Amino acid sequence: MENNTAISIKGVKKMYRLGQIGGGTLQGDLQSWWARKRGKEDPNSKIGSDQRLIGQTFMALNGIDLEIKQGEAVGIIGKNGAGKSTLLKLLSRVTAPTEGTIDIYGRITSMLEVGTGFHPEMTGRENVYMNGAILGMTRAEIDSKMDQIIEFSEVGDFIDTPVKRYSSGMYVKLAFSVAAHLDSEIMIMDEVLAVGDVAFQKKCLDKMSDASKTEGKTILYVSHNMATIRRLCTRCLVLNEGKVVFDGDVDQAINKYTEIEVNYSACIDYTKIPRLKYLRNTKIRVLKAEYPGKKTIVFEKNHKITIKLLWLNEQDVNNACLRIELLKIDRSPLGTSLLNYFYSGKKGEYVEAEFEIDPSFLIPGQYATNYTFFEKNEFGGNTDIDCVFGLYIEILNEHNLNWNEQRWGTFQLPDIKVNKINKYELAPNKDLVIEHVN
Repeated sequence: MENNTAISIKGVKKMYRLGQIGGGTLQGDLQSWWARKRGKEDPNSKIGSDQRLIGQTFMALNGIDLEIKQGEAVGIIGKNGAGKSTLLKLLSRVTAPTEGTIDIYGRITSMLEVGTGFHPEMTGRENVYMNGAILGMTRAEIDSKMDQIIEFSEVGDFIDTPVKRYSSGMYVKLAFSVAAHLDSEIMIMDEVLAVGDVAFQKKCLDKMSDASKTEGKTILYVSHNMATIRRLCTRCLVLNEGKVVFDGDVDQAINKYTEIEVNYSACIDYTKIPRLKYLRNTKIRVLKAEYPGKKTIVFEKNHKITIKLLWLNEQDVNNACLRIELLKIDRSPLGTSLLNYFYSGKKGEYVEAEFEIDPSFLIPGQYATNYTFFEKNEFGGNTDIDCVFGLYIEILNEHNLNWNEQRWGTFQLPDIKVNKINKYELAPNKDLVIEHVN
């Protein structure tokens, strides 16, 4: 093994049971067991089912081989359920692989979801000491870092408050600050920057970049925000159905991910789609999004787009807000529309609502959307209560517009209005004297 290896993964598989023991009958269980022992197809599996399903088990990871060098900043992308979080849990030793070996050379700090590693009844300061102790640091070593951690986290006024009272954004700020400043060689980040405000996201990305380039730390970063992947990472993995389908250049990886991710349907069912890790309290559960009356995602530039959402109130909801985020096809952000305090409802209600957006400013091409319901919290920030990847949009090129996006940008501004045109000419036998011509 080379001395500069940080992580070595060989033949790793992770299998989960699907919540049932047995296939219904003893005869069926014996048939499935005997088929697996001989490496044959399970005679009781459904035709056309996911190939990662084996009897009543699920292969979350199905043969991963990787080697990551010290100081590398590696992005990990893929659609929901691809195996990204499972891989990070194995590396963080939250769970163990079913098969294969993982060798890690160095101490790890990880943020797998909001609040991981924090005890809710302990204060922010106490949790910092606990996390440092887990890494093997002495109290004196933690004390020497404490001021930096508090300053970076921006939660100094609440550092001695129990973290159960923190908003999701405050959790992330303190947890990231702990991970970035305590002594470790490897940092693992899973979707955590989806919560923080834009300024803090930039500060975190700068800190991770600096940790990789100047401190030699190894970074593993999972995100659906391709702009942050491009900014931070020098190498990128694409996971799909538990396997690495691409490993290499960041832009090529994003193109590969886009090919896998894009859903050209005019209707999406969210009932079985897992949510992002940072969501701590889904008061609203989005069940479906669709373009009513349409079978495609194609729209003319000057026609409004109607989006219908169906959701369930899992708890009482008061003054919920909605963000509709517009993204490029690679999921890098373009802009956001906000609808503040538009909805309140009771637990158990099913709600159907239609929203209209104006695409006239978009140049021809394909786009993505996100839908995020949120509430204003007691600290003046936002707490997301559900977030889903939305419908895709394709804007027709009605007039064969040859738009130079690199030079002119992604938006087409409103047409320039001409108020008037005045014409002038030189007056006869006069030098540089101008007369107005009506």
